[in-house]
Amino acid sequence: MFQENFPLKTISHYKIGGEARYFFEAKNVEEIIKAIEKAWQLGIPVFVLAGVSNVLIDDSGVNGLVIRPNIKNFEILGKKIRVGVGVPMNQLLNDSMTENLSGLEWSAGIPGTIGGAIYGNAGSFGKEMKDIVESVISLDISEKNPKVIRRENKECNFNYRSSIFKKQKGGEIILEAVLKFAEGDIQKIKEEAEKNINYRFEKHPMEHPSLGSTFKNVPVERFDSGFIEKPEIKKVIKIDPFPMIPAAYLIAEAGLKGISSDGAMISPKHPNFIVNVSEAGASDVKKLIDLIKNEVNKKFGVELEEDIEYLS
Repeated sequence: MFQENFPLKTISHYKIGGEARYFFEAKNVEEIIKAIEKAWQLGIPVFVLAGVSNVLIDDSGVNGLVIRPNIKNFEILGKKIRVGVGVPMNQLLNDSMTENLSGLEWSAGIPGTIGGAIYGNAGSFGKEMKDIVESVISLDISEKNPKVIRRENKECNFNYRSSIFKKQKGGEIILEAVLKFAEGDIQKIKEEAEKNINYRFEKHPMEHPSLGSTFKNVPVERFDSGFIEKPEIKKVIKIDPFPMIPAAYLIAEAGLKGISSDGAMISPKHPNFIVNVSEAGASDVKKLIDLIKNEVNKKFGVELEEDIEYLS
């Protein structure tokens, strides 16, 4: 049932990470429940991974069971889509596009699965997953008797790059969601998606493995008004989805572009990306994360908050 000593770096978008003592890819909720019950019998902890596109896996691996829900049900319901947690974001975008459904163009070029996107309320270009989520079905595994929970959008407590599922710290596993779209024109949807993909290739270091943005952008209210009113600062403020100063700007101004730690590097192209340029380890990445947090705090007096998850 379980794969033993599974090399997690083989499924990581970052190509970093040690082995999982046990690994199981589940295709439905029944398989998830059976796997969890088996883990409880063995007395080992359970960890959940989705698309593994924003999770830094420790070099020492995971001493427990890693479950990867690979539920891929997909159903068109007029202007809505019921979709399983394991469906890749790019597939969801393409399939919604062919149905002339608009609302996910902002996600073009974003890796990972629908489950991870909901979990972290992924967003870009001023839009977020919460804008299209109608309801989410999850499995509560915090008790010995797992139970299925259905939540409407407001009950998911979506916030900037956060949700009730993220706050549960693995206590719930997202199974599927119903997403609502607007009627659109396939050509316009395609043009918008292609524009966003081109932007990412132009601005982001797509040539190397990364976890995307390492840190969340910083709300303007966390800075004093005198700083915010500076002309050079006004120019960099972005709406994402409310007024923010990009973490990339702060990192660049702290003089950290291009700094390396063995195989990991703060990207000169987009310094909020820490890229794996040469068989980097998680320890290399953590050194750069600590450096960035310390230097940005020293220069600007703000504490950057990670936009990535850790698994160890």
